[in-house]
Amino acid sequence: MNVNIFVTCIGDALKYRMARDVVLLLEQLGCQVTFPDKQCCCSQPAINSGYIKNAIPGIKNLIAALEENDDPIISPAGSCMNAIRHYADYLADEPAWAQRARRVAHRMQDLTSFIVNTLDVTDVGARLPGKAVYHPSCSLFRKLGVRDEPIMLLRHVRDLEVLSFQSEETCCGFGGTFSIKMAEISGEMVKEKVSHIMAVQPDYLIGADISCLLNIGGRIQREGHPVKIMHIAEVLMSR
Repeated sequence: MNVNIFVTCIGDALKYRMARDVVLLLEQLGCQVTFPDKQCCCSQPAINSGYIKNAIPGIKNLIAALEENDDPIISPAGSCMNAIRHYADYLADEPAWAQRARRVAHRMQDLTSFIVNTLDVTDVGARLPGKAVYHPSCSLFRKLGVRDEPIMLLRHVRDLEVLSFQSEETCCGFGGTFSIKMAEISGEMVKEKVSHIMAVQPDYLIGADISCLLNIGGRIQREGHPVKIMHIAEVLMSR
């Protein structure tokens, strides 16, 4: 199957290993991966801050960049994918652009959902010895409805024990600009999240949305816990 990858700003600038592993994983599963080289920021920071009109040029640039073909667009970040799904709402006064936005949004798929539901694969042959917790990001399970797919994939990783922990589905406190505008509240939320995680003493914290992992991982590092932070694509490429 031919697919496109939407790598996101964080994948491009901060977490290149995640982006690399997404491509390698998809290729391992038989996909021919295209990277639309004109892709840009999804404009989520501006949108979440209320600067919709200012975000329109960037929104249109990304729509055009993702129209190079009609193949599925795979994203390793639920928050960016959710932003793109709402582009048509912001372009309601420009029907032609709104229609283009809907076509692009219809082709978007979360990485784990694509592997499980489209490729019909739950065991990718990964192996990672140790104990792990999985953080379900708000964007994935609340906004996109992706709840079971990441766990299904993780439960087939050899020698990996997936642990449950208290209040797993509680927000980590990141929320994009929320963590800046409401820093004290955000800080208390991630502090609570880390306390629940550390109560089960995992070796790994795994997630499918890198922004949450940066937030929780930052707190874990500041508290000095020896927990490795991994995007699920890195886990599924472990051998």
